[in-house]
Amino acid sequence: MTTAAASNATVIDLCRIGLGYADMLLQGVSAEQFARKPEGIDTNSPAFIFGHLAIYPDKVLERIGRADLAKPNEQFIKLFEAGEPCLDDPNAYPSMDEIMGFFRERHAVLLETLAETDPEVFEKPNPNEEARDRFPTLGHIITFLLTSHIMMHMGQLSAWRRCVGLGPVL
Repeated sequence: MTTAAASNATVIDLCRIGLGYADMLLQGVSAEQFARKPEGIDTNSPAFIFGHLAIYPDKVLERIGRADLAKPNEQFIKLFEAGEPCLDDPNAYPSMDEIMGFFRERHAVLLETLAETDPEVFEKPNPNEEARDRFPTLGHIITFLLTSHIMMHMGQLSAWRRCVGLGPVL
């Protein structure tokens, strides 16, 4: 087994752990709270966090040569791309059901596809030259996006929960 072959399974398993943690952190979050910031605190809302994370599976599908399976949502990209502000306005975002449905569906498609992806794809150079020093291969950027990136945002959600009085889940 090559390093890349182990990497496919490892990334999939770790992503599933992150997605499971995301589900735990959503416990007790109401649709009314989903797009709100805690009073007086400038942080990302669950709507922004999950909307942001929902746009990355399609970017990964394109990078691994499976653009045929990608379904980029232009509304989500406009609202949730890195650098966009998080608004404290439930009317500014799609519903909780729509965001979470898209988030879950796109991750499911990506994980299923990664399980069938030739491990050699992970060894290809990262086509983004600006990020190549940090993420030299597709395996590096895919691993980051499906593990560290998700968990970084779950940390934001965990802090948000405390700020709105929901407390920790673990």
